Amino acid sequence: MKNNILKFLSDEHGAVTVDWIVITAAVVGLSAISFTTLENSAFSLMDSAGTAITAEDDF
Repeated sequence: MKNNILKFLSDEHGAVTVDWIVITAAVVGLSAISFTTLENSAFSLMDSAGTAITAEDDF
């Protein structure tokens, strides 16, 4: 029984898969945060541009 437990604990099969899953999750999370930040900035820029265009309306 002890040998089976030690063999299980020393087995490293699948460790690379776990590493890739963690790295992929980090990239997806950072991408989502970046998208949200850029989206908020873009909406702010659109509002500012719309206000400036409305202020310069000659009609």
